[in-house]
Amino acid sequence: MHKVFISYHHDNDQWYKNELIRIGKQNTTFIDRSVDTGDISESLSDEAIRRKIRDEYLRDSTVTIVLVGTETKHRKHIDWEIYSSMYDGPVNKKSAVLAICLPSTKCGLVHAPHGDREKGLFPDITNWGPINSREEYEDRYPYMPARIIDNLVGSRGKISVVPWTRVDDDAAMLEALIDVAFQGRRQCEYDLSAPMRRRNS
Repeated sequence: MHKVFISYHHDNDQWYKNELIRIGKQNTTFIDRSVDTGDISESLSDEAIRRKIRDEYLRDSTVTIVLVGTETKHRKHIDWEIYSSMYDGPVNKKSAVLAICLPSTKCGLVHAPHGDREKGLFPDITNWGPINSREEYEDRYPYMPARIIDNLVGSRGKISVVPWTRVDDDAAMLEALIDVAFQGRRQCEYDLSAPMRRRNS
């Protein structure tokens, strides 16, 4: 059983967070401590924010699920959580990242970077053609946070992306996706070169 942190936009996407917990509650332990407005002082340095989130909010988790809605990429707290999930600290190690695109994004495409085991979860998909540029990823996933796009482009970050319809009321699929991400997390070489977002847009 894996411990999973959920990063999401509280105002818009709370229902999907609650549903995800309902779907996965039999086989998954969810860490219910996402960062909200006012939880962390904005006067702290990037390093202090990262350390606080990694060591206090994410410390028990090994997989982070990012629920991608229409406002997700504009939220600084979500960027902080993604950055902190990817950070490989001396005490709390990096987590796997799984992005789930919500129906509001109208995205039905799958990205499966963990090899044949993961691709085998989607027998209906027969063409796994490569994407070769940032523009293609941004076109495919227009609401995806920039930090996740950074890692899709580099390919070494190994972030899986699925639409909500693939996990909706399917506990076995959700568990399989979490496990595939977990098994591959040590091979993830995340790009953390972009500074942490300091304001919402």
